[in-house]
Amino acid sequence: MLRTLINKAIHVALSRFGEKYFIEGVLNKSKVIRDLDGLKRELLEALLADETLRQNFTTTVAGSTVVQVNKLIRLFESDEYWQDSYTRYSKKIGLTVSGNFIDESNDVVLDFPHKDTVLKASMSKEDMDTDDLRPDEPFLNEVIAKEEIDVLLDKKILVNARKYDSKGVHDVGSFSKDDNLILKGNNLLALHALKDRYAGEVKLIYIDPPYFFYAGKAEDTFLYNSNFKLSTWLTFMKNRLEISRDLLSNDGAIFVQISDDGVAELHVLMKEVFGYENFINKIAVRTKSPSGFASVNPGVFETAEYILGFAKDKKSWTYNVQYTETPYDPNYKWIIRNKEEHYSKWNIEDINLVVAKCRLSH
Repeated sequence: MLRTLINKAIHVALSRFGEKYFIEGVLNKSKVIRDLDGLKRELLEALLADETLRQNFTTTVAGSTVVQVNKLIRLFESDEYWQDSYTRYSKKIGLTVSGNFIDESNDVVLDFPHKDTVLKASMSKEDMDTDDLRPDEPFLNEVIAKEEIDVLLDKKILVNARKYDSKGVHDVGSFSKDDNLILKGNNLLALHALKDRYAGEVKLIYIDPPYFFYAGKAEDTFLYNSNFKLSTWLTFMKNRLEISRDLLSNDGAIFVQISDDGVAELHVLMKEVFGYENFINKIAVRTKSPSGFASVNPGVFETAEYILGFAKDKKSWTYNVQYTETPYDPNYKWIIRNKEEHYSKWNIEDINLVVAKCRLSH
């Protein structure tokens, strides 16, 4: 393997730490990057003790030496450069982020304006008619408007709660896990009102949020910030998905129903909030029949919506396997067994016998 002067200098510097940054002689780049990002003093001192590294990864500002940590990190993130090349670019063409190809990165996220904000999103006609709940409500930045956000999400909904039972109506000061609650109000405030008592306790969340409709197809669900309709919707969803994640138990899951409009963006957003590894499934739900008057359509007729499912921790999430008797086309009477083999070895069985066996086993 060809090594540049920088490559050799880095090896010498890291070797001073013994096996700390190597695994069986192979550089553990992720550990180096983590320590660089954490500004580990001993690591930076070891690297900059070399004149070659100091010339290439420092700059002088107002008489002080500044370490270009980001430049060092990019060096270690460039596989091709580190292994066998004088260039940091791989021998292929594609989209990259900070020098890394997207298909090689786990850090690709969905970015959009107002991502670092909170939006109360008053939607009902009652809210819109109230003076303090106008449709031009501002996006509250998580840093600049932290006090306003704290006030917004403070306990409100359950302060004057009442309980109804066979003995009448009672004021309630606290709730148990066995209580059934019906909350009427802004969903973001309601979710945060439950956080103190039910964080990590919820087994299942199903939501059917307002759908996003792109401009020109239908009236926007939201009446505010029309210049950023998709961004507004994503901010609205992100705020609520994050608190929903906090409410879920480790073996819990969330299912969100959505139409074609927004399903792609929502899918990426949920992967970011819940983690790519916790994706359960995308379920297609038939909502319309491709027949009758409604099927007269100038384009492709939409007959389905989708339910996106994510677990809080997929390793802990469990479900019961169930057999569902489903009608089938009588023209398809046979089922093929061991189809991975050559067709001469296929076993073709009557589907009625297969269904009967399933019924017996369940």
